[in-house]
Amino acid sequence: MEGALSNSNFIKNIVMDDLESGKVREVITRFPPEPNGYLHIGHAKSICLNFELAQDVGGKTNLRFDDTNPTKEDEEYVKSIQEDVRWLCFAWDNLCFASDYFDQMYERAVLLIKKGLAYVCDLSAEEMRQMRGTLTSPGKESPYRNRSVDENLDLFDRMKSGEFADGSKVLRAKIDMASPNLNLRDPVLYRISHATHHRTGNVWAIYPMYDFAHPLEDAIEGVTHSVCTLEFEDHRPLYDWVVEQCEMPNRPRQYEFARLNMTNTVMSKRKLKLLVDQQVVDGWDDPRMPTIAGLRRRGYTPESIRNFAREIGVAKSNSVVDERMLEYFVREDLKLKALRSMAILRPLKVVITNYPEGQVEWLDAENNAENPEMGTRKIPFSREIYIEQDDFMESPPPKYFRLFPGNEVRLKHAYFIRCEEVIKDDSGRVVELRCMYDPETKSGSGFTGRKVKGTIHWVDASFAYPAEFRLYEPLINDDEEGVDEDFLAHLNPQSLEVIQGYVENGLKDVAAMDKFQFFRHGYFSVDPKLSTPGKPVFNLVVSLKSSFQI
Repeated sequence: MEGALSNSNFIKNIVMDDLESGKVREVITRFPPEPNGYLHIGHAKSICLNFELAQDVGGKTNLRFDDTNPTKEDEEYVKSIQEDVRWLCFAWDNLCFASDYFDQMYERAVLLIKKGLAYVCDLSAEEMRQMRGTLTSPGKESPYRNRSVDENLDLFDRMKSGEFADGSKVLRAKIDMASPNLNLRDPVLYRISHATHHRTGNVWAIYPMYDFAHPLEDAIEGVTHSVCTLEFEDHRPLYDWVVEQCEMPNRPRQYEFARLNMTNTVMSKRKLKLLVDQQVVDGWDDPRMPTIAGLRRRGYTPESIRNFAREIGVAKSNSVVDERMLEYFVREDLKLKALRSMAILRPLKVVITNYPEGQVEWLDAENNAENPEMGTRKIPFSREIYIEQDDFMESPPPKYFRLFPGNEVRLKHAYFIRCEEVIKDDSGRVVELRCMYDPETKSGSGFTGRKVKGTIHWVDASFAYPAEFRLYEPLINDDEEGVDEDFLAHLNPQSLEVIQGYVENGLKDVAAMDKFQFFRHGYFSVDPKLSTPGKPVFNLVVSLKSSFQI
């Protein structure tokens, strides 16, 4: 697999300098998700960065689950994350869990207590907030800050034994309540939580906080370059303090890059979970969701997501990426892979009155004009066909080149037809067209007698296969990421449209996740959950064209 970082960027430059100077002998990175939800496209950027950074220099990458919050974590998320990483075509060198290191973390916390650098505090969360101070004023020391080492060791052991209620005590680092960096104002290292952990069960009644656990995990695993997003930049001094004061033999370094923000997209696991819990969507893998599972079900390819991640690059400042860039890459990937076919989403029946009754022709059609290696197929043609409703207008505007009374168009892969009669129901709705065809105009025959300006697609009515089509628009009606708490107010009520139509007969036995380009409609993928034998369901992946350019 071609590396993500073949072009220079500041993180790769750091890595290369560290290797050339001998500062590190082998690069080890990690992807460390918390298993409290499904991964989204923003995580995909981090996955690609961490795995491909190590691949580029012959290093290793660990997949590590940061499972230090048992009230929000679940084995379902652990499995889904592993599936997502594999689907993106990455293989981790070691599968790790923060919970593997709970004993070591506890021992390091005891070490801090013995060094006089940690203490048990009885203040409530609100009291600690009030005493923390602001960016312009120092914090106030806890009245429990000067407890003796022996008292802190006793209380911490009793916290571990489950003697105290949730929220009644925490273990805090003793650093500097006047530090200009608020993260260094005696941060919490451990909290009490009488919750069942998905791996350790009820063994532990205390759990480490992220800012304490994460640097220890990196150090234990020998991570050399701990790459994270910019919101952790202010946490780096605490990261370094933990590694140093806990006397870790390995000294990882943290580097920050800009997280991915995309238009019309929510990228917060908390908000995505709200969409699932309130049944706004039908699950984490709803094709409208920006989760990797949702993108996969919709029909995105791992290659398109990896190429997208490479193109947006690695930057030091946050920005917003147009969602059409992601669509561009899946379009570019599918144009050489997807089978060309014809589908009618809103059928209008056409009877070709001068075509022999009972006759069926099998016409040649290329499977992909841009990829001749995909070969050809045979499609049936007979007296009755379906065309799209919007390919006919009874009173068309100027420069309308599709079908209207008296006008002639080409049927793709077939013949010229001319509209002779319009049949309507009692309400005046057009329900059928009667046309005539010119047998001399067969596609591929070399006919040059006259030209037509319009070509429309169709399917043979006798062989057409019923199918469901699910058309998607952005879930969020906003040009910015839905960062406000009322993001549900920005939901697009037209984000899903379900249509019943027809596909070519050759598509009756499609398999889940098969990809097709339906002429003039876009790229579609077979839904793996909703399709049933005899009734395929096709998800719109992306339209055929866009004004967006790389």
